[in-house]
Amino acid sequence: MKKHVSNFVFRGLVAAGFGPIILAIIFGILGAAGTVTALAPSEVCLGILSITLMAFIAGAITGIYQVESLPLPSAILIHGGVLYLDYLIMYLINDWIPHNAAAIGTFSTVFVLGFAAVWACIYLHSRKKTAQLNQKLHADRR
Repeated sequence: MKKHVSNFVFRGLVAAGFGPIILAIIFGILGAAGTVTALAPSEVCLGILSITLMAFIAGAITGIYQVESLPLPSAILIHGGVLYLDYLIMYLINDWIPHNAAAIGTFSTVFVLGFAAVWACIYLHSRKKTAQLNQKLHADRR
């Protein structure tokens, strides 16, 4: 258990270093869209702290795949659920999405489709690599 905790913390700390960079990109996009034209110091502080926490959680939760006793479908569901809650809560706290059902529904749909697309790419890539390795192993036996 101690090994898993230290792995989660290490992964989180590595990812948290990218939090301010991600925030700069988000604020840049919001500024380019005309959504944000000026920020109060409290908004900047909240943004930096929350995006750093968001990045820490997103990085740390990838350690779930290192827990060998956990079946892959369960790990995927835990990973997706934690990311969803992490992003949704931080987006709402920072007012990056409106606090209404339509906006949360849109966010949820985009998140689920994005998460599924990433996992479909990973699955297809892994399947292709496995087939290549099996073909090579089979050829080496001859």
